[in-house]
Amino acid sequence: MFTKQEMIDRAKAVMPGGVNSSIRNIEPFMMWKEGDGAYLWDWDGKKYVDYNGCWGPYILGYNSPVVKNAVIESIDRHDQYGVGVTELEIELAERICKHVPCADKALACSSGSEATYHAIRAARAFTGREKVIKFQGCFYGWHDYVLRNCYTPADMLYKRNPNSAGMFDAAVDATLVCRLNDLENVERTMNRNKGEVAALIVEPIAHNLGCVKLSDEFLKGLRRLCDEHGIVLIFDEVITGFRVGLGGYQGICGVIPDLTTMGKALGSGYPIAFIMGRDEIMNTFSTNSEGNVSFQGTTNGHPACVAAAIATIDFLEKEPVFDSIFELGDYFRKNMQWLFDQYEQGVSVIGYGSISVPIWAEGPFNNHEDILRGDAEKSIAFRKAMIERGHYWAPAEPKRLTISYAHKKEDIDSTLEAMEYVLKEEGNT
Repeated sequence: MFTKQEMIDRAKAVMPGGVNSSIRNIEPFMMWKEGDGAYLWDWDGKKYVDYNGCWGPYILGYNSPVVKNAVIESIDRHDQYGVGVTELEIELAERICKHVPCADKALACSSGSEATYHAIRAARAFTGREKVIKFQGCFYGWHDYVLRNCYTPADMLYKRNPNSAGMFDAAVDATLVCRLNDLENVERTMNRNKGEVAALIVEPIAHNLGCVKLSDEFLKGLRRLCDEHGIVLIFDEVITGFRVGLGGYQGICGVIPDLTTMGKALGSGYPIAFIMGRDEIMNTFSTNSEGNVSFQGTTNGHPACVAAAIATIDFLEKEPVFDSIFELGDYFRKNMQWLFDQYEQGVSVIGYGSISVPIWAEGPFNNHEDILRGDAEKSIAFRKAMIERGHYWAPAEPKRLTISYAHKKEDIDSTLEAMEYVLKEEGNT
């Protein structure tokens, strides 16, 4: 049997960095063997209570029998055909249109980034405009339309900050950057670019920036401003969709966007995402014979992934998943905060529902500037210490801790015990 280091060496010999996504290449470099429920095992057989959940998809936990059995049944009957449609695809779109307030129609793709790309392209075609508004510090996908000012140092806030080499300059410069929870800033930007902005894209809870909650007044103000300026309002609910409720966060806050993108929890880990929204915008896609906005993808609506999503939604409809993960999330945050306060760490634990984020700074946290006040070095050191104790907190700042339906109170309690051990050890050094 190969050792862990030998496996890592094999990976790096044939894959740049040894991983298939840049965020996976963080220290300690993990070599996973298996996952089940709320747990992961590394190559050496060490067990972890996992709070990453593949950055959010596993709302039912790893290797969910409900999802697995549905996938097995689907691949016994179906493969991907490349033309026409299957009953599974229809059933899934019906469920989405039933639950999500903005969804008159819905289309499947394979990733959240694809969904946001399609949404922005459709908004540009629908409005005949080119510019897009996004928010400082927020990640809406890997494509050139929005990959600027995501991972931004303090001295580059709100400045021209593309986050990849090779980006198309025109796309970077057509993307305008605004401040979260600052409606006046958004309105000034719209007025300076009057008649030029096609879309405004926003996470209704900025989970890619830790967990910055957008006020109801701010979200309602965005809806009003987009209506006044003829701008397509896009909610990026790739994380919140089917994790905070069957209708996404829009079903909670009551603000209805024109388009929505969802993924992650929708497929319980299977590669599926959706764009959904108003009839008149969705009908511009070339899947409709009269549409002129290209929408293509050989694996869109793959039966295995669609079956996983149907099984997930069916389970969410019948079982008290949201009650459970919200209750555990509240319990986790309350007791984490108590521990940090007891040991005078100056940490603020923020979050919503099943997602929590400890920030090594005093709140409140309303935007990227506030998040940057956190001591990232202390945060990452603590996260690595938790990994040593068998509790996987992704060692990246300000990444979220995610609870699934497979987590039990006993798991949370064991994590709190490990936290206290780490805090005591820090106090003795």
